[in-house]
Amino acid sequence: METQELIRISFRAILSNKLRSFLTTLGIIIGVFAIILLVSIGAGLQSYITNQIEGFGSNLIFLIPGRIGGARTPGGQSSNKLLISDTKTIQLKLKNMASVAPIVQQISTVKYKNKTDKGVSIMGTTSNYIKTVKNALVEKGSFFNFAQEQSGAKVATIGESVKTNLFGNNNPIGKKVYISNNTYTVIGVMKKRGAIFGIDQDNIIIVPVAAAQQQFGLTHINAAYIAVNNQNQIADVKDKVSKILLKRLSEDDFTLQTAESSLSIVANVTNVLQIALGGIAAIALLVGGIGVANIMLVSVTERTKEIGLRKALGAKRSDILKQFLLEAVILSLSGGIVGIILGLTASYILSLFLVSQVTPFSIILAFGFSVMIGIIFGMAPAIRASKLNPIDALRYE
Repeated sequence: METQELIRISFRAILSNKLRSFLTTLGIIIGVFAIILLVSIGAGLQSYITNQIEGFGSNLIFLIPGRIGGARTPGGQSSNKLLISDTKTIQLKLKNMASVAPIVQQISTVKYKNKTDKGVSIMGTTSNYIKTVKNALVEKGSFFNFAQEQSGAKVATIGESVKTNLFGNNNPIGKKVYISNNTYTVIGVMKKRGAIFGIDQDNIIIVPVAAAQQQFGLTHINAAYIAVNNQNQIADVKDKVSKILLKRLSEDDFTLQTAESSLSIVANVTNVLQIALGGIAAIALLVGGIGVANIMLVSVTERTKEIGLRKALGAKRSDILKQFLLEAVILSLSGGIVGIILGLTASYILSLFLVSQVTPFSIILAFGFSVMIGIIFGMAPAIRASKLNPIDALRYE
């Protein structure tokens, strides 16, 4: 039997019961949709974090409280033994080799006249921050200088979201804002950075670390950025910083991470995440494949007489096998195409709010799975149909 004729017969059989065919493909649609969407979230997350780390600069070393992978974890004050004074010591001893920018953070309420912005991240750092972190750029005004840093001047460079919430379209430079009843003069606005998973990166105010210490009583750092002047000396600087810290701390009290090693960790974590998300979606595809097999077996039973009649008229066993296998593949492929379209649409909508990035790999994976599901789960019903005895099939009631 010619291929065109097989395709025509297969489509006619599928369209003869549209509702059942749609319900059969629904599992495939959901599975493919899930693969596209979940893998795109994983890819988007990896791309975003990678861009953020690369934006810091390839010459950067991250100093983090606690030991990653050790008995202690980075973060809380109870396990955080890194002091602001430690970063001052590092800067003093490595003055000609690197620039150090400690980071302390506190959430607070900011006011300007009758306007209030709650939940703003107040970041204390040094004047080195602007030259240490490459993607930290001032859009308008200026960043505080070394003299202001040393004196603990109450000056602030604000994020774009804070500027919009408190000043609207007005120029904020020179205006005074209240951070928990302390007055700060706005001297600059940082370049917009956007949001990640709903967390606004521009809802921030950067002040001299001495001012943050005085206001919030902070002594421990959340992190520190160490920018090495000569990229060839990264390993040497990392070793020197470690030796400086080990004079007061233990190896479990801090982690030194280079940009390159951070990218490697991010890649490993997000790859595992993508595999896990893809596995969850594959379960939905498996369920969809079982649905295809079930409906095709029902179809074989319902069309037993049709099969017997076609065999009696000269149809070969291979023709029957091809027809039912083709029907299963068409059902799976149709569900796959619809799932891909829905997945691409959902991923685009998601990218407007979160990070999402569709990759050719996810599309090829989803398309390939849908075809494979049709072949694997359509094979058994097709073989069963092809093996029917024409005489017994014609007598079937």
